[in-house]
Order: sequence, then structure tokens, then C-alpha cells
Amino acid sequence: QVQLVESGGGSVQARGSLVLSCATSGYTGRSICMGWFRQSPGKQREGVASIDSSGTTTYRDSVRGRFTISKDNAENTLYLRINSLKPEDTAIYYCAAEGGPDCYAGPWYGLGSYEYTIWGQGTQVTVSS
Repeated sequence: QVQLVESGGGSVQARGSLVLSCATSGYTGRSICMGWFRQSPGKQREGVASIDSSGTTTYRDSVRGRFTISKDNAENTLYLRINSLKPEDTAIYYCAAEGGPDCYAGPWYGLGSYEYTIWGQGTQVTVSS
């Protein structure tokens, strides 16, 4: 059974940086596409970054330049580095994974919740001004 476990969230000051991690276990497929999403109170979950099986990344326009998604295949861990944090970045951050034919056939968009079937439990990020 595939499991995703996020970590690295917390309370930080605006303009600071944070690195979120998502440890993956139990996956045996030949390719995997992954993404980071966030959800603030009263708002819909939104995709912020994705990475396909070849390492190609996609970012939400509003976070491009501040967010960096990366994957360590040896450690089976997905990362999201967030620089220049803003109060509006406050949210629960989730990682998601998908290994089905849409992933290995490509192209992979990865910012839509509908694209993923495996989700982590989320990690809270709170940014104070």
C-alpha cells in the first residue's frame, strides 16, 4: 500500500524560508508523478507545483519563482522549498502521487486534484507578518 507522509511544516515569519518533505513508501510502479497542493480555510485545494516521472516541473503562476519542487529518487522523498514566505501562503500543504498511465504516457500537468489518487495527510504552514 502506497503511503505519503508530509513533514516540515510549522510557524514561520514572513520573508523566511521553509522546506516541506513528503516521504513515499510502498510504491512499486514503473513511474510516478507527484505534486504539492495547499488548502486555506474557506478555500478550495489548489495545486502549487508538480513534477513528472522525467523530472519536468510545473508551477502555479502565483508561486513561480518562490516555490521549488524536487524529488530525491534514492530517498523516495519529494520536497517543496518555499522562499520569501507570505502570510497568504498559510495553508495545509498536501503531497499527492499518481502512477497510472496518464503519468507515464505524458504529458503531465499535475496541478489538478483530479489527476491524483494517492494523498498524504497534510502539514500545516502558518506564516506571520
